[in-house]
Amino acid sequence: MTDLTSLVEELLTTARAHASGRGGRSVRGGQETHLHHMVLALTAGSSLSEHESPGEATLLVLHGRVRLEAGDDAWDLGAGELADIPPRRHGLTALEDSAVMLTTVRI
Repeated sequence: MTDLTSLVEELLTTARAHASGRGGRSVRGGQETHLHHMVLALTAGSSLSEHESPGEATLLVLHGRVRLEAGDDAWDLGAGELADIPPRRHGLTALEDSAVMLTTVRI
């Protein structure tokens, strides 16, 4: 079991202490599983630059507000909102101190 509330607080503290403005930890998944969950914390204005899609994936906002961008499309998401990650290059920017759970399927 993982206490996501405590983990979000811990990772936001880590993100605030690092120049990158980020902190993260895998909470489920490994070599032997197909489903993988990772919690990422980002300080306001920090981002994950545009990168390739990991395949089928979702993004759940646990805290704060983020912008998910893919080409000309953009979605602003707040705490409690879940979105499919587009199957193309995309990036993520924290509009305020935020934490998200990225869920991917590894085949």
